[in-house]
Amino acid sequence: MSDRRKILPRDELAAVLAEARAGGARVVLCNGVFDLLHVGHVRVLRAARGEGDLLVVALNDDASTRRLKGVGRPLQPAAERAEILSALACVDYVTWFAEDTVAATLRALRPAVHAKGGDYDPERIPDDERRTAAELGIRLALVGGAKVRSSSRLAELLAAAGRSRP
Repeated sequence: MSDRRKILPRDELAAVLAEARAGGARVVLCNGVFDLLHVGHVRVLRAARGEGDLLVVALNDDASTRRLKGVGRPLQPAAERAEILSALACVDYVTWFAEDTVAATLRALRPAVHAKGGDYDPERIPDDERRTAAELGIRLALVGGAKVRSSSRLAELLAAAGRSRP
């Protein structure tokens, strides 16, 4: 499958995943901004993929990224972030969402597992995501180990490097 065919709107992806589940596939969903992809992201995505048969990455769109991360973010538009993620072998599908949390996407896609990075703990996961997962019987998996990088920190380092040039 070409990388671009891996990128689907949520409603189209829901139909694809329903068919895959009917065939016995275990779907895993991992969500985030994924702005300035780094080794921590790769570790989380690889570990998430190990939780099932298909890995779906749900990407915050540009507006929800700005609300979450602040002015000046994202550094890369959603279309580019989706294309980069779709090029990873461990990622089967990429979609995006406009809401502040991934709860509506959990409802639409109905994964068996919702994977979050190891830097999360159940109390830091937004209440509506936790409630939706519990209601739908979606298992939460904390994957990828301790946080080793941060896109926000990388952005700060890049900005500082740009300021220090003559």
